[in-house]
Amino acid sequence: MENWKDGVNFAITVCDAEGKIIEMNAKASATFAKSGGAGLAGKNLLDCHPEPAKTKLKKMLAEPFTNVYTIEKNGVKKLIYQTPWLRDGKPAGLVELSLEIPADLPHFIRN
Repeated sequence: MENWKDGVNFAITVCDAEGKIIEMNAKASATFAKSGGAGLAGKNLLDCHPEPAKTKLKKMLAEPFTNVYTIEKNGVKKLIYQTPWLRDGKPAGLVELSLEIPADLPHFIRN
């Protein structure tokens, strides 16, 4: 199958249960180019984050839960979605999706 993950316009980063980065798509590699890009694969996610993010990630690895928030950097807003992934029904690490969002994001309520 074609590597569809490199053809999407959002960053995907995956780590194992110890925090080791096991996969990054092309957008994630480009996003983190100044920090090592694709060379971050094999490194520990915890070493890439300052406090208090490091402590939150440790907790997410120990007691898996989903963490969702938005950020703005250099005028670009992003939605960050961090969630556990499962292997055989058990938490096996975390997946982070980072998506750029427009400044005026439409919001629809559907019934």
